[in-house]
Amino acid sequence: MGGMTPLLVEARGLAVGHGGRALVSGIDLSLRAGETLCLLGPNGVGKTTLFRTLLGLAPAISGEVRLKGAALADLTRREIAARLAYAPQFLATPFAWRALDVVLMGASAKLGAFARPGPEEEARALAALAALGAEDLAQAEVTRLSGGQRQMILLARALAQEAGAVVMDEPTASLDFANRLQVEAAVRALAGRGMGVILSTHDPDQAARLGDRALLIGREGLIASGPVDEAMTAGNLSRLYGVALRREVLSDGAVHFR
Repeated sequence: MGGMTPLLVEARGLAVGHGGRALVSGIDLSLRAGETLCLLGPNGVGKTTLFRTLLGLAPAISGEVRLKGAALADLTRREIAARLAYAPQFLATPFAWRALDVVLMGASAKLGAFARPGPEEEARALAALAALGAEDLAQAEVTRLSGGQRQMILLARALAQEAGAVVMDEPTASLDFANRLQVEAAVRALAGRGMGVILSTHDPDQAARLGDRALLIGREGLIASGPVDEAMTAGNLSRLYGVALRREVLSDGAVHFR
C-alpha cells in the first residue's frame, strides 16, 4: 500500500493487560486502507485484550491508540464505532432475527439511541450483503444458518457500519474447509473495497494468504511486527509456537509453514 494512504488504526508503545498489569508491551502497529493485519499467538498471551484495547473497551496500560488520526481516549463510543467495527467469532443469539436485521445493526450505528433504521440504512445493509455474495441470506433466520453463513453476516454488518476498519476475532475458527474458504474470500473482498482488516488466527498459512502485515505475540511478549514477509519468518514462528518450523514456497507461490 502506498505510504500516503491515511492510517486507519495506529498504536505506538502500547501495553495491554488487566488490573494495571501488562500482558504484552511495546506494541507498534499501523493499518492503512485496504490492508490486512494478521495477529498470531498462542491462547492467553493478550490477543483478545489487545483487540478490546483497540476498540476502547479496555484501558491501555501505557502507550497510545489513534483511529483515523484521532486519539482513542478523546473519542466517544459512537465516534469509535464510526472508525472501527468489530466482528466477533460467534453470532450467538436466542432470537430468530433475519440476517438483514443483524446487518441493519451495523448500518444503524450512526443513528441516535432511539432512532429507527429507515430506507437508507436498509439499502446500505442490502448492499453490504450483496458485496459479500450473501444477498440470498437476507430473509433467512440467523438461528438456522451455518457457522460460515453467520460469519458472513457478521462481516456484512461490519461493512454496513462504514467504519473504514474492522477487527475480527478468529473469523474462521471452528469452520469446515468450505466455509473457511468462503470467509477468507469475504475478508479479501472487504480489503478490496478499501477496508482495513485486523484479524487473529492460529493458522500461519492463512496469515500468509491474507496478510499484508503481521503481529506475533508469544508467551515472552512481542516477537515481531511489520510486513508479513519480514515478520513471519521461520525463526520467528518457531519462537512463537515453540516448535521447529520451516518456510516453503509452493509452485503456485503460496507460502506454507511445516
